[in-house]
Amino acid sequence: MHKYQKAIIIGGGIAGKLAARVLSDSFQEVIILERDSKTEEPVPRKGALQGKHLHALLLAGQNGLEELFPGITEKFLSSGAVKINSTHELAWYHHGVWKIRFDGDYRTILQTRPHLEWHIEQYINRIPNITIKYEKLVQNYHFNEEQNRVLGVVFQDSRGSLQKLKADLVVDASGTSSFSYGWFNKRQVHIPEEKVKIGLSYFTKTYQINENKNRDWTIKILYPNPPHEKIGGTISRVEGNRYMVTISGYHNEINEKEVIKSNQGFLDLAEKLPKLDIYKEIEGATPLTETSIYRVPHITWRRLDKVKHLPEGLLLIGDTICRIDPVFGQGMSIAVLEALALQKLFQKPYKSITFEFHKKAAKIIGPIWNMVITEDFRYSETIGKKPLGLPFLQWYAKHIFLLSAEKQEIYNSFVKVMNLVSPMTTLMHPKIIKNVLKKNVDGSSASSRQK
Repeated sequence: MHKYQKAIIIGGGIAGKLAARVLSDSFQEVIILERDSKTEEPVPRKGALQGKHLHALLLAGQNGLEELFPGITEKFLSSGAVKINSTHELAWYHHGVWKIRFDGDYRTILQTRPHLEWHIEQYINRIPNITIKYEKLVQNYHFNEEQNRVLGVVFQDSRGSLQKLKADLVVDASGTSSFSYGWFNKRQVHIPEEKVKIGLSYFTKTYQINENKNRDWTIKILYPNPPHEKIGGTISRVEGNRYMVTISGYHNEINEKEVIKSNQGFLDLAEKLPKLDIYKEIEGATPLTETSIYRVPHITWRRLDKVKHLPEGLLLIGDTICRIDPVFGQGMSIAVLEALALQKLFQKPYKSITFEFHKKAAKIIGPIWNMVITEDFRYSETIGKKPLGLPFLQWYAKHIFLLSAEKQEIYNSFVKVMNLVSPMTTLMHPKIIKNVLKKNVDGSSASSRQK
């Protein structure tokens, strides 16, 4: 039985659809207001420029998505997505070493973002109390000053007319450029934020690659070895037997004009990667798309959890709260975990759903944010608030990375942490600490002998 009458979701991207799914259990009616027009096939949305680039759904996100949409994994696979043994079919060059490869019990789905989002939308369309309204641009909130409560939204339709829509709950899933923060500022509600400048740009091209019986991977990652390397790349098989190549560069290291002017420009960029593996794969391949660019000058975490008097009846979710470094592929999985947290909140009565949700979202984001910026700060050009104990965190993480090339049990623990299925404390197990200390001593001894 539904406890509430109507919920409005601003934004029909992945976070918005996830929010709609969980709220459909508690609300009689859920309406998604999406500014883009409806698509009839899995293609990148105009409002999601990042949709043309390589995406990853980590194990925690993959498991959570299946929990919210039972059977969706099989839908992915039956329409061409690629299922892999991710510790065996992933070749990962990381901080100057290749990760050890073994037959682990991890299955990952490789697919494009439009393919994934399309199937989520098809599932949403089968839920009778969810409606998606396209070409609707939300411009303001309907707000009660005395109650400090959002009562609905004011939106513009495709003809330019303004309409008001009331609701018991509004969820802003419109992303980093959300109008909510300007609205907060006008009401003198200060939202603290953590911002880190990373100067990231990434470039993607899809290829048809010749078959090769000796190819022993399905996805290959060449990660830069900071601070002297700033360019990394990934090549991944996706649906349609295509290969998507994404190359990223920190702190404006890549000359955009040279990359996009021709197919050769992208090849020249691939040749600058730490290894020539990707370059050799695409050198004689057939390009299927133009080169797409996406820029992330900085990453931002808006600390809604630190604001005591946020208006009731309004929640923010996904990138609207935090845009994380996309190189690590954690954004979609964070949105899934937030949706699951929101689902649990509505199973118990709370005095303030707004406060409780943003507090729980912060607990999800916090450890991931610190893990990501620990790596981002390996570059001296990175600007922002550094995590406490940064030199030790970087030293320890570096040894974990190196040991992941030698010891299966350590790489196994690292995989669980990176896939958000185990906490960071997993890597502080006494046995792992012992290996790190031994690695440090052995490394120091070898360095002394070389001198």
